[in-house]
Amino acid sequence: MSRFTPKNPDFAARVRDSFDRQGAMAHIGAEMTRVDPGAVDIAVTYRPELGQQHGYFHGGIVGMIADSAGGYAAFSLMPADASVLTVEYKINLLAPSDGTRLVAKGRVTKPGRTLSVCHVDVFVERDGHEHLCATLLQTLMTMTGKSDGLASDKKKS
Repeated sequence: MSRFTPKNPDFAARVRDSFDRQGAMAHIGAEMTRVDPGAVDIAVTYRPELGQQHGYFHGGIVGMIADSAGGYAAFSLMPADASVLTVEYKINLLAPSDGTRLVAKGRVTKPGRTLSVCHVDVFVERDGHEHLCATLLQTLMTMTGKSDGLASDKKKS
């Protein structure tokens, strides 16, 4: 049970719909595996295209799914007329992400009217166990009155 109450009763569908429109997540084959108020998990299975020269997941992929997991955790608590945007994050890569699957577990630490703070732990699955490989601290902005759709300058002419 979550310690947070979403402002939008349809938060889960809205979060999943937004995630499904992210081309970057589709490109790497990421999937949203959990959506609860203030908590989102995103996973991606290893493919050589997602690796670096040693065969580990590339740090950029680790950062991508961590940013999205935290962002969507915060978005799950935002009002229906708002969208989310990352303001900043700091990631610590704690161990090589040497495994078959990455799972980013985003959790809201402090929801706010304008700024929210999230913590994300990223685990790599190897030999049937999860191993912590990264941790991220993130600040996100609630963009009240801003559609979660395409920015006006990105729309097709």
